[in-house]
Amino acid sequence: MDPIAALLEIASLLERERASRYRAKAFRQAAATLQQLPADVRSDPTRLRAAKGIGESTFAVIRQAQSGEVPDYLVELRGDVEPERVSALRAKLRGDLHAHTEWSDGTTPIGVMAAAARALGHEYQAITDHSPRLRVARGLSAERLREQVPLVRAQSSDGFTLLAGIEVDILEDGALDQEDALLGELDIVVASVHSKLRMDARPMTARMIAAVTHPRVNVLGHCTGRLVQGERGTRPESQFDARAVFAACAENGVAVEINSRPERQDPPDDLIAIALEAGCLFSIDSDAHAPGQLSLLDHGAERAERAGVPASRIVTTWGLDRLLAWAS
Repeated sequence: MDPIAALLEIASLLERERASRYRAKAFRQAAATLQQLPADVRSDPTRLRAAKGIGESTFAVIRQAQSGEVPDYLVELRGDVEPERVSALRAKLRGDLHAHTEWSDGTTPIGVMAAAARALGHEYQAITDHSPRLRVARGLSAERLREQVPLVRAQSSDGFTLLAGIEVDILEDGALDQEDALLGELDIVVASVHSKLRMDARPMTARMIAAVTHPRVNVLGHCTGRLVQGERGTRPESQFDARAVFAACAENGVAVEINSRPERQDPPDDLIAIALEAGCLFSIDSDAHAPGQLSLLDHGAERAERAGVPASRIVTTWGLDRLLAWAS
């Protein structure tokens, strides 16, 4: 087995299972190191083990792969990852409108996320790093976002388009945490609540309606903010008038995100039903913070199919031209 391929598959599996980001990053770093090493160093165990970026675990994987074996750790991880039921809807998804890079709280550069999206067969992928108010996630100031946009768009080629976007915070009064003019220059704007998640239902409803009626907003991200499992623990749903918020989404052509992260499962099934009844569009997104998490779309597609969401109302089943026409 090719050792670089083995290291990268291990990293992807660790990312998909939301394992330690540092462990996954170590395998990606080892793959990058190995790719740069001269052939004579690769074939010399002593010099290979001494190379910066090659640790005990990654060295063991490389040596087993070099000997023609599938590394034990890769076999173990393949067995641990429970395959998601492949839904018919998953095959209809053409892209993903919510993902992060190392510019905010993601783990890898823009180009690595683009390559992973291409490998999944995506027609398009949006990069939506956080906005400045979310300091814990290294949110992008207007200056940093302007710097990032051309770097994102430069990754588009050969039938694949990397879209420039943002996951912009919905502030307490419903305003968006970025300059309006700059939002207008982006391809995709996902608006999400990240603070004061336990505020009373009435002001939360007004806050969310103000955001989705903003002409620059395309997608309402993980609308309840809940966490149902995972290392971060659990968090209850934010309280708001779902019928009023989803009616505003439908009226303004804003898609309700079906967030594919298993620890979120957001919106809950009952709210998906309300959004369906309201006539909303939907966007099935990975909310990936690492390349291996882009494949979490499997989970979102399975939930949407089970909830009876028609493919025609899911914007991420649309081709690029139609998607961009809607987003603009």
